[in-house]
This record gives sequence, structure tokens and C-alpha cells, in this order.
Amino acid sequence: MQLPTTIEQSGQRVLTTAQLAEAYGTDSRVISNNFNNNRDRYAEGKHFYLLTGDELRAFHKFYDLPSNVGKLYLWTEKGALLHAKSLNTDKAWEVYEFLVDSYFRAKEKSDSYLIADPIARAERWIEEQKEKNMLRTTVEIQNQQIAELQPKANYYDIVLNCPDLMTVTEIAKDYGQSASWLNIILEKKKIQYNDGNIWLLYAKYARMGLTHTKTHVYTSPYDGTTHIKPHTYWTQKGRLFIYELLKKDGILPTIEAIQEGESS
Repeated sequence: MQLPTTIEQSGQRVLTTAQLAEAYGTDSRVISNNFNNNRDRYAEGKHFYLLTGDELRAFHKFYDLPSNVGKLYLWTEKGALLHAKSLNTDKAWEVYEFLVDSYFRAKEKSDSYLIADPIARAERWIEEQKEKNMLRTTVEIQNQQIAELQPKANYYDIVLNCPDLMTVTEIAKDYGQSASWLNIILEKKKIQYNDGNIWLLYAKYARMGLTHTKTHVYTSPYDGTTHIKPHTYWTQKGRLFIYELLKKDGILPTIEAIQEGESS
């Protein structure tokens, strides 16, 4: 039996309604009907998570899921158990045991401290640290994306695809400098900080609509592990913000500096 694509929410593995239905050999409508007919047995945060609004839009950036839905249910191990009970077929129980052993609790069984071989234990420990760092970065990026969306949430799709978004490299070129030069200035001025894989804005600036963060999820062709590749783009408002910030220190774009020099 093939394992479903790994999806995590609040630090634990979960399954979408479609994934759960496919695994149990049934239809998504059956899963939804089971839930609606036994709603009082399900507790949010214990058996399922319900994503809507900004949280759902941010979630879509990390996982390749249908984007034409207004809400998304994510089922935990305990939620999958309740659905197995509702279906009560041999296949449902067989699949549930498989999911528990190979999907929901896969990480628990491979914790580094449980591995006897020292080399294998060290290799697993390194992988655990990578997973923790990826999860921490994912949360930080999600927080920034949600903050970015809030000022103009109803313009989300338009702004996200706006051709006027710029990389820090493009903005730095206006000053005849490199991205590293500009990133260091913004860091020293406490505008942004480096989270290892990405520059993120401090909370004070995250809600000003200065940036938009896009994240691509891809699977390594070498070991099959999932990785995230985040990118931060500056809006035109962000570009102007940087301009005013640097201007206070007497730093002007090349074209403006030349014009000022010619007039003096």
C-alpha cells in the first residue's frame, strides 16, 4: 500500500478528506456524511483541524491541494479511527493499522535515541534536526504570509501575481550594489532578520504590505525527502519604504545620485 503525501498541521501528521477516502477505498462524500451524522463525537484539535480564510490560503502555498474550496478538513490519527469505526469494514481496519504504523507514528518509531547503531543514530539525529528546522521555518513563513495577507486580504490573488513584485537583488541594483549589501543594512536597522533559509520582517513591519512571500515545496529526487524553498519579494510600497529609509542616510539610487551630482 502506497503511503499518502505527508501533510503536517500543529506538529502532527494529518490527512485530507480526499486522502482518507482514497485510503479507505471510499468516496469523500462518505467521509463527510460520517462526520456530519456523528458531529458530536468529533472534537476540533483532537480529531480534525478546520482551515479557512488566511490560514487556508497560507496552507495552500505549502501543499499542492485543490484551491477552489472555502474550507479544508485535516484528519488526525484519532479522527481516522472514528471514520474506520463508522465504515467498519475489514479494509478500513486494515488500512487504519497501516496508517498508524507507517504514517501517523512513523516519526515516533524512528527517533534517533531509539536506534542502537551509533552511525545510524547519528544519521537519524541529523535528519531530525533538518526536520525541526524546516518545521520552524515553515511556521515563521506562515506567520509572515498571514500577516502580509491581512492588510489587503481581498486583493490576495491580484497582488500575489502582480508583475511589480521585486527581489532584493533588483532593488539593490538601483543603488549599484548587491543583495548582500542591502540585506545587511535592513538587518542592522532591525527591519528584517535571517531565519536560515529566508529573510523575514520583524513583526513591526510584517503587516505593512512591504513584502510577499512565496514558498515552493519540492521532493528531492535523491532521497525522496520533502523540502521547502521560500522566496521573499518586495512590493512597490516596500521598494519606496527602502528608498525613504536609505535616503535618510544619504544613500540614493544611482540615477538620482548622478543627477544630484550634475546639478551641484
